[in-house]
Amino acid sequence: MSFYEVRAAEKRDAQAVVDVHAAATLAAYTGIVPDEHINSQPASKRLAHWREAIEYGDPQVHVALHEGKVVGFVAFDRSRDKGSKPTVGEVWAIHVHPDHWGRGAGLALWDAAREGLGEEGCTSVTVWVPLRNERALRFFDLAGFKRELNTARTTPMGHIRIEEMRLKRTVD
Repeated sequence: MSFYEVRAAEKRDAQAVVDVHAAATLAAYTGIVPDEHINSQPASKRLAHWREAIEYGDPQVHVALHEGKVVGFVAFDRSRDKGSKPTVGEVWAIHVHPDHWGRGAGLALWDAAREGLGEEGCTSVTVWVPLRNERALRFFDLAGFKRELNTARTTPMGHIRIEEMRLKRTVD
């Protein structure tokens, strides 16, 4: 049983979401991506992005709390992929502070996203994962996602491009 509380994010959580995002990105991509490209987006721009997402619910954002402190978040909504059916949802982002990796916060967040997508009428869900992020690939494999091998693409991260792949599973 998880000892993380998960709830819909509130405007006051935006800075904590930015902080978790930065810490998780740094830990996940050090040694994979050149340091100058990790968290290269200005903090003020990230804060504005997450404030807007939380305020308008586009995407929906939920946070995981441990002892009252935000330690992770998930952003989810309908799929952004061109041509996807309205019953396809997407995990837009899921990040947990490295101090809480492997302790159930990610699973609690995934459960909240799956429930939210189901309530929105989604029957399947996708997520795009960088191919070199082995921790994320392992997490989604364990959560029942299957790799869609024909979906590999290159996407910008800072001023470089990384390869990523779409994974998919049913919402149930």
